[in-house]
Amino acid sequence: MISAVVFDVGETLVDETREYGTWADWLGVPRHTFSAVFGAIIATGLDYREAFHVFRPGFDLDRERQARVVAGQPETYGEDDLYPDARPALAKLQSLGVWVGIVGNQTVRSGRILRSLELPTDFIATSDDWGVAKPAPEFFTKIVEIAPCPAHEIVYVGDRIDNDVSPAKQAGMRTAYIQRGPWGWILRDKPEVAERSDWVIHELTELPEIVARENNPSAEQ
Repeated sequence: MISAVVFDVGETLVDETREYGTWADWLGVPRHTFSAVFGAIIATGLDYREAFHVFRPGFDLDRERQARVVAGQPETYGEDDLYPDARPALAKLQSLGVWVGIVGNQTVRSGRILRSLELPTDFIATSDDWGVAKPAPEFFTKIVEIAPCPAHEIVYVGDRIDNDVSPAKQAGMRTAYIQRGPWGWILRDKPEVAERSDWVIHELTELPEIVARENNPSAEQ
């Protein structure tokens, strides 16, 4: 039984192309160059923030975020940055009676933006709201505490094995790995993807079909 589906944000619901492009601009490097270094960092298994240090040693992401706000260039996104399948998938899941949540490693500002989009969800929170970030077990424990069902009836959807699939699986949830974005494509062939994902998907609109099959297995007969 699947009673709840909870989504990561970046590269799951939100296309971060614009966000990282503006970071390249802030650092004063060509966007293509920044993207190439970003991908190389991910491929080596390092924290993505190391990409910033390549261009500016000692880079402090939190401090630079605040500097961008002061400069009138804050990180932002909107409806146009949502993946086209995001809103339809969320709405369809709700129509099936599934509790839908969005909880990712995001700032308070990002949380406000998500809520302003009025997405068809039952719950939205960010790591900054909670004071704990993925992949900490406490982050996923809070999801289980808030969702209206036990952990084994929750599916957590994300594009990363380290931050999404593995810790969600350890918390007792089922997992869906979406193959898109830098992590989704670069790390797609790692054995952990097959080992720790209940499903590997390419579109969020596959999720309602998965829910329907799991919750009504006799319908296929």
